Amino acid sequence: MRASIQRDIRAWQLQVWISFGIAALLCATGLAWLPGRDLDRVFMIMGYFFCLTNAFVLAKLVRDGEQARLEGRGPDTPMFKYVVWTGFFLAMGLTGWGLVRMEINETYKAFLGVGWLYLISSAFTLAKTLRDKHEADRAEARAAHDAL
Repeated sequence: MRASIQRDIRAWQLQVWISFGIAALLCATGLAWLPGRDLDRVFMIMGYFFCLTNAFVLAKLVRDGEQARLEGRGPDTPMFKYVVWTGFFLAMGLTGWGLVRMEINETYKAFLGVGWLYLISSAFTLAKTLRDKHEADRAEARAAHDAL
């Protein structure tokens, strides 16, 4: 009997990509119109990118660790885990600190904060969706190879 391969439906994949695109657009709009000093704008842009890239790296670390556990092999090195988790918390903490300390309207801070958290949340969802698709593609390729 052939095992069933679980895949996300296209509507879900589309919704994940649209959600990520909206989050990125909202953040880009908020940062482009950020009042105040250019240095604040540059700091926040760097912070958002730092958080975004670290969200993808953290998602990969967690997923790889779970896969290693299921396959009965050793996970990533403790130092790599430390670097990834520290990088993520530093990115989030420093970006949050920069947002709080900026001298701008509280409503604008709230918009930037909610947009930033939406971006990070949608990045984790996108990372999972992409990894699920990759794993389903690999499972189908293995099944096709084994059928030969």
